[in-house]
Amino acid sequence: MQAGLARDFLEAVPMPLMLVGTDQRVLAANRAVSDLFGVAIEGRSCSAFLRHPAFLTGLEECLSGQGKRSARITLSGNTQDTHLSVTYAPVEHEGGPSVLVALEDLTALEQAVAMRRDFVANVSHELRTPLTALVGFIETLRGAARDDPNARDRFLGIMEREAGRMIRLVNDLLSLSRVEAEERRRPAKAVDILALLRTALVTQQEAAKAGGIALTLTADSDVVNLPGDADQLTQVFHNLLENAMKYGGSGKDVTVRVSEIEREPVLKGPAVQVEVIDRGEGIDPLHLPRLTERFYRVDTHRSREQGGTGLGLAIVKHIVNRHRGRLRIDSELGKGSRFIVILPKG
Repeated sequence: MQAGLARDFLEAVPMPLMLVGTDQRVLAANRAVSDLFGVAIEGRSCSAFLRHPAFLTGLEECLSGQGKRSARITLSGNTQDTHLSVTYAPVEHEGGPSVLVALEDLTALEQAVAMRRDFVANVSHELRTPLTALVGFIETLRGAARDDPNARDRFLGIMEREAGRMIRLVNDLLSLSRVEAEERRRPAKAVDILALLRTALVTQQEAAKAGGIALTLTADSDVVNLPGDADQLTQVFHNLLENAMKYGGSGKDVTVRVSEIEREPVLKGPAVQVEVIDRGEGIDPLHLPRLTERFYRVDTHRSREQGGTGLGLAIVKHIVNRHRGRLRIDSELGKGSRFIVILPKG
């Protein structure tokens, strides 16, 4: 096969392919390979742009007549590692032996596997702690505290709290699963955002009074309609209000502000902005990019003591994504935080 014809064949295939000669120089390559390595590689020695031992070993074995070969390699980058599956196949090129090298980028797959592994580990850890406490108290109640009513009442209270924590965790996991399953289907039914917020504020009123917190709602108009899922948006507002009351500080006000934007630059159209503002201690900017990750907590001990599952903001993010909106978090240490949800009006 001539070099020009080989190049045309390789270019017709979307995955990265290159034809390598007996001297390990690239005879022909498609654009996908150049995009992968960031340089033009035709005419260059393979070791000049990819000095990975497993890659070069597989190439040498195939060139030496040992038939098809394969390898898995990982390339370290500045921001993330790149995982590649490499397949070598011997071919005849212009009367001489050569090797067709196919590279498949498995980075996204590896990241998905890592995320699933971390998720299972996090869920297991979150469940193990309350389960261990429950088992310990059950053993105590069967033994030393069997006839001690004060200890029994105290232990039963702790067991009830730990069981409630597990129930909240399971409920949040189910909510997150449902939201992710529906994320590609954009809601179309019109809902009144202010009505949902008023309902959420009434629901949170008792908890707010217990903490000496005043909840305030301000808006530019009486009715603000947009396409949305009423149940999911209510969950967003509940989660944000609960966070503001838990971490905004006892005795401090929480304000919900609703405003309409004629044209939001990112959404490229009219939008509604809902801000949940607390006057707490604020969040270190270091944590802001990771707040919506599953199980990520700024203060792990404090969050667990207050009944947090570490999934609330992840649920908020996915619901906002389903509505094709934006979630922004502004915070400054000592000056409180603003959780901003921006939703398109239509």
